[in-house]
Amino acid sequence: MAVVRDLRVLLRLANFRRLLAVRLLSQCADGVYQVALATYVVFSPEKQASAGAIASAMAVLLLPYSLVGPFAGVLLDRWRRRQVFLYGNLLRALLASATAVLMVAQVPDWLFYVSALCVTAVNRFVLAGLSAALPRVVDAERLVVANSLSPTAGTLAAVAGGGLAFVVRLVVADSDAAVVLLGCVLYLCAALASLTMAADLLGPERASAPTRLTAALRGTARGLAAGVRHLSQPKRRETAWALGAISLMRFCYGALTVMVLMLCRYAWSSEPDRGLALLGVAVAVSGVGFFVAAVVTPLAAGRLGPGRWIVVCSAAAAVLEPALMLPFAQATMFVAAFVLGLVTQGAKIATDTIVQSSVDDRFRGRIFSLYDVLFNVAFVGAAGVAAVMLPPDGRSPALVVTVAVIYAAIAGAMARFERQ
Repeated sequence: MAVVRDLRVLLRLANFRRLLAVRLLSQCADGVYQVALATYVVFSPEKQASAGAIASAMAVLLLPYSLVGPFAGVLLDRWRRRQVFLYGNLLRALLASATAVLMVAQVPDWLFYVSALCVTAVNRFVLAGLSAALPRVVDAERLVVANSLSPTAGTLAAVAGGGLAFVVRLVVADSDAAVVLLGCVLYLCAALASLTMAADLLGPERASAPTRLTAALRGTARGLAAGVRHLSQPKRRETAWALGAISLMRFCYGALTVMVLMLCRYAWSSEPDRGLALLGVAVAVSGVGFFVAAVVTPLAAGRLGPGRWIVVCSAAAAVLEPALMLPFAQATMFVAAFVLGLVTQGAKIATDTIVQSSVDDRFRGRIFSLYDVLFNVAFVGAAGVAAVMLPPDGRSPALVVTVAVIYAAIAGAMARFERQ
């Protein structure tokens, strides 16, 4: 198969393998840390989390990225990206250790959220930098395949990290703090892995990078405006449309994530540990969908084009999501988790490819940071909508139908743009 051949070629590239190792370790640590937060906030026996509480937690942890994200983009276009991976992961290890201490100390919730916010804020620099650095280690001909393998492998690593966290939490140690400390170890490993690459390997080009941090900060507004103007150019219209489409798909995914959390916690089990195990199954099945997307997308996007592949993914979700989710049964819901993992990741791979192939390298960092901001705002907005629409047990036919309509609108709008 051509895909297998291309993957073999990619894995022969030493610098690609090194960048991939940083991604895998970093996102595995993210998965461990995020599951620890979820279990502490939602599945702790002493807490009776509602959809509103879940939405509030997401808002506290994600909305500040609207401020951090743009700065991350401008700085990523000036700082050496290898150094971002090194110091960013070291800092996350230190901050995650503080989170573990706060969990044990039983401090007020707001202090815990501040600590978690600091960890996930640094995460914006690392993830945006990983996407911006990919074209520096892969040639243009194999960029679609690289976008299938690298981000999807990172997502699978996050899923694996989440699974590892579930195992530690349920089998080894019934302590969320112990799980967080496991994440700290993985962050340290990611920092060490980044040292296998030369400091200047991943860019950006020195000619476009001011030497002083203060100059970079003063130029943030101008840099963001330049990035938006870059996207508004006629030859980059497809990039803007793809970003809009994937943001709405992220909104749908976020709303359904909150619904599944509530179903696992209250509708399908009255015991927090069993609900946590059901959530682990849903996450694992969704991870299988991510993997299948990595295999299918290069061939499909190569034949149809990335934009038309987004149309296919959103149309499939519009049809299958209500059919599988409206019964609110565990078996069909897990099938839906697989489908949504496949179509969401497939559309994301296509969007990443469109952005990377049409955006100049000197703008790529800030565009991916804006991309990240759209992702987080959409997810938090979805959590807020879900909090309003969901009943206490999580069963909401109205939410399922609303999401299906949004998927259909995405498919129709993107299909019309591609015809034009």
